[in-house]
Amino acid sequence: MSNTAAPSTKRSVSTTDLALIATFAALIAVLAVSTALPFGVNGVPVTLQLFGVFLAGAVLGAKRGFLTVVLYLVVGAAGLPIFAGGTSGLAPFSGPTGGYLIAFPLAALVVGFVVERARRRNTAVTAGVIIAGGIVAEALVWLVGATGISLSADTPLFTTIKSAFAYVPADLVKLVAAAVVAAAVHRAFPTLLGRSR
Repeated sequence: MSNTAAPSTKRSVSTTDLALIATFAALIAVLAVSTALPFGVNGVPVTLQLFGVFLAGAVLGAKRGFLTVVLYLVVGAAGLPIFAGGTSGLAPFSGPTGGYLIAFPLAALVVGFVVERARRRNTAVTAGVIIAGGIVAEALVWLVGATGISLSADTPLFTTIKSAFAYVPADLVKLVAAAVVAAAVHRAFPTLLGRSR
């Protein structure tokens, strides 16, 4: 009896993981398309998708957070118009937003790695640790994103990095919001991260 129950449990966990990954990928897509604003630096619009990226890593952990963003990117690259401003395909990866798109899975991975090590602590500490990890992830997004802008627009890298800093304050607000939401989720569902291991 025990031999037949084990595969069933494994499938159940896998199905749950896939459902969570798909749900959070859809959330990032909605945040990217519906909130894209026409202003920004060198053609990079302002969106809320980084909130979704932070939240995916913070709620799901490193592996599933990373896979969530990869799924979002693959579906967008395949032609579904879910990138900023309703764009799709491979062109956004070689345009001014390319660096940001490439950095997003890494940001979710970093935040997820940190939250997995904070999940048994109280809500305030968990949120604080997520924010600390998110600052590292934000620095990565900022630098890789600015590099993408620099390559696309053929502008000096250091100058572009300084210009791209304009996004950072708003990104930090998204990070704090994601940390608060994720900490509350983990308090309500303390075994959620356990499914990813």
